[in-house]
Amino acid sequence: MTGPSPGTAPLRVVVADDERMVRTALRAILDAEPGLEVVGEAATGAEAVSVVRELAPDVVLMDVRMPEVDGIRATEQILATLPDPPRIVVVTTFENDAHVYEALRAGAAGFLLKRADADALVQAVRLVARSDTLLFPSAVRALAAGYARSRPAPPPWVAKLTAREGDVLRLMATGLTNAEIAARMGVGPATVKSHVAAVLAKTGTRDRTQAVIAAYEAGFMRDG
Repeated sequence: MTGPSPGTAPLRVVVADDERMVRTALRAILDAEPGLEVVGEAATGAEAVSVVRELAPDVVLMDVRMPEVDGIRATEQILATLPDPPRIVVVTTFENDAHVYEALRAGAAGFLLKRADADALVQAVRLVARSDTLLFPSAVRALAAGYARSRPAPPPWVAKLTAREGDVLRLMATGLTNAEIAARMGVGPATVKSHVAAVLAKTGTRDRTQAVIAAYEAGFMRDG
């Protein structure tokens, strides 16, 4: 697995889970990896919000089901109150859990199963920190598509996308990075970056994950 470049500051991670053994296991895996550092832990959603505000990590591994404040509400609070919020990865037991989908709708950048192996965990933290790729499993896509069936008509932004922007959105949904999309479309990375920015603006979303959720809920992926 590719590690960080020499001289690069480590990615700072907060682990939020109500089970001490889970937190300990995640910390052990991440701290053993070059370029990653667990800087804090939280056992409840309320504590997660407080720890993140205090430590300003790059990535948060957020359990969905926690006491006091669950991971969904904690995600909303973190993203709503911090000017430069961290990337949040939902870590949970069940991939088809509607709570996971709600956390993604609330602004979480990706999703990871607790049973994932150490390499997958490390890769997830590094990928989501890059902000130009997705951790968005097929089971969650199915949940998103279910929302489209209840819509009487697609939202107005669908008609505003250019053909190129629509192509970029579909490729974003497959998890490709900007560089990979550029290679697939035969254009430069700067052009793709511009298209991505336009997609986010027209869909009214904050990042790629939110844009892809909007696309599935609108029926755009099915229709496209």
